[in-house]
Amino acid sequence: MRRIVDLSVSLQAGIPSDPPGHLPEIDYLDHEHTRGDLLQFFPGAAVGDLPDGEGWAIERVRVSTHNGTHLDAPYHYASTMNGGQRAITIDEVPLDWCFGRGVKLDFRHFGDGYVVTADDIDRELDRIGFTLAPLDIVVVNTRAGDRYGNDDYVNSGCGMGREATLHLLRQGVRVTGTDAWSWDAPFVHTARRYAENHDADIIWEGHRAGREIGYCHIEKLGNLDSIPSSGFQVACFPVKIHRASAGWTRAVAIFDEEQE
Repeated sequence: MRRIVDLSVSLQAGIPSDPPGHLPEIDYLDHEHTRGDLLQFFPGAAVGDLPDGEGWAIERVRVSTHNGTHLDAPYHYASTMNGGQRAITIDEVPLDWCFGRGVKLDFRHFGDGYVVTADDIDRELDRIGFTLAPLDIVVVNTRAGDRYGNDDYVNSGCGMGREATLHLLRQGVRVTGTDAWSWDAPFVHTARRYAENHDADIIWEGHRAGREIGYCHIEKLGNLDSIPSSGFQVACFPVKIHRASAGWTRAVAIFDEEQE
């Protein structure tokens, strides 16, 4: 028996899911609005010829590939990966990266803007008794998961630093994920740190780890608090957009459960 848990958020307009200037827009056209659109394909037909006088329901969407739950390709982080190779785009991401054994790291106790370290990862893996293997998919449950759709969402949750990201990648992980707006710590907190020491290495440091080892991550996951730390697989195949830096995904956790 198989149980599937949705780990995606709905693509929704009118909520603070992204920073200003990056929000999705959706126009909803119902069956009444579109009657004329349908009839134009059938010369001589009238509204009375349509069942209940209805056309079709469609939506016109103006979005970025980074709205909603999406998978970032290495090309999003930089033009190169693996120490100088051309960074792959979302349509080139190996599909075997996108389906594998999952593990959840619970970092909800870390404050907003905290930058997770390699030691933090190892302590959490020890706590849950999990040993990483190549192509495992590591998802991170942060405080931001409960804030999706609220005004403070974009600035909520901890982030994954360069050291922590490379620690996962060196063990063969190629897809990671977070329920926060970004894999990195929220920019407002990083900007505050940068203003203090002008250390440019902290800017987008988790993403930029992909320059050294190419990898993908999922952003804006949902429902992570409903799944255990392990015992599931993750599927996160991206929409195949030519030469794109990301693709939307309906990420899910899959549990194989014995029948009673």
